[in-house]
Amino acid sequence: MNNAVLGYTPGNTFIHRLSATTKLLFLIITSVACMMTYDTRFLLLMCVLSLILFKVSHVKWKQVSVVVNLIIIFAILNLVLVLLFQPSYGAELYGTKHVLFGSGWLTITSEELFYLFNLMLKYICAVPIAILFLITTNPSQFASSLNQIGISYRFAYAFSLALRYIPDIQESYWAISHAQQARGNEISKKAKLKARAKGTINIVMPLILSSLDRITVISTAMELRRFGSKKKRTWYTSQPFKRNDWLTLIFAILLVALMVFLWKLDGGRFYNPFR
Repeated sequence: MNNAVLGYTPGNTFIHRLSATTKLLFLIITSVACMMTYDTRFLLLMCVLSLILFKVSHVKWKQVSVVVNLIIIFAILNLVLVLLFQPSYGAELYGTKHVLFGSGWLTITSEELFYLFNLMLKYICAVPIAILFLITTNPSQFASSLNQIGISYRFAYAFSLALRYIPDIQESYWAISHAQQARGNEISKKAKLKARAKGTINIVMPLILSSLDRITVISTAMELRRFGSKKKRTWYTSQPFKRNDWLTLIFAILLVALMVFLWKLDGGRFYNPFR
């Protein structure tokens, strides 16, 4: 049973065929645009685009379910903390105050909920594109793309090795987990949360230590082969730019231009429907 999470999955979709450099630049450009603006219209457009790309890539839900669920938990926790620690920030931000319910310090306003809604949209915009990049990009192509945009190939290769080890570590984890369950140590969903957490820690800690040993072995082998002795290196998996790559980058630039236009139209980063 393949329980890999965020491991590279070969495919022949439009997204898989794009150059790794194109996908990396598209991810950076769109993520920066989504983080800079609070225009709800632009964020909704990016959310729809992210979900469409996710559908086009034919990524299966079981490949990303664990990560997506963790991100959802983190996002909800973040939204709740923002609401609890500064429930009046939305009213201060938009300059109006429409009270829905509550009183005193914890007064819930339409402005606060609208601000939290925009924060939620930012997660929906950025997360699917980032996950798609990791799943549809060969680690070696990812390293070459980093090198092509000016990052040292030494660091680029380190990222490549990290991506290659993610599926290996996951496979090792599930193999150990199944072996423990076969010996009667129940750590599946049937067990209590405390027992599952304890069992997971008992597996993860030795796994991390063994992975560090493997990293040391690989580093030593690379040094013996004089890796990093030259200023440049060639990449066997480097992809030349094609028509679809240029069109994708132009589309990303057009999205940024739309964000800048809405920024000027709103007179700032925030779209204010309460004016």
